[in-house]
Amino acid sequence: MEEWGALMAAAQGGHGGAYRRLLAEVRPWLTRYYTRRLPPGSVDDAVQEAMIAIHTKRATYDPERPFGPWLAAIARYKWIDRLRSMKRTAADELPETLSVGDHESAVTSASVLKSLLATLKPAQATVIRLVKIDGLSIEEAAAATGQSASLVKVNIHRGLARLSAQLATRSADDALLETGE
Repeated sequence: MEEWGALMAAAQGGHGGAYRRLLAEVRPWLTRYYTRRLPPGSVDDAVQEAMIAIHTKRATYDPERPFGPWLAAIARYKWIDRLRSMKRTAADELPETLSVGDHESAVTSASVLKSLLATLKPAQATVIRLVKIDGLSIEEAAAATGQSASLVKVNIHRGLARLSAQLATRSADDALLETGE
């Protein structure tokens, strides 16, 4: 924090680069400070408010004094302000009749998908999961699996074709069962 004091003194002297560096280095400290003291949803707002306070109060910093206590005082005051505003904001009560949706279809779909992917070659199942389910790009999936990008594309194409054929066969078998033939 001693270096931060020198950066703030340089910033007060008009050195913009020192000021940008100071703010960039102070932000992670503030984030850690508020993460230990506030709910996760309030941390970013508290950090932003403290950064604005540092900016508006920068002329009050005395370079002859340590920077750490000056910064901690601003952080503490903004923390207290945040706690007060949280106290004023009433939380909505949850109704007693709150219902939770049925997850049966999601669980069933996940189970069916897992069993379908298990019928594929491991390389095909892996790249389908990475690209089509997890949302990775072809290049990211290639890097993750050690396959070339073109091999990833081929494995996806062949795997999806095999899955389509299996589903078509299952649908035909189900139709036969329903008609009793």
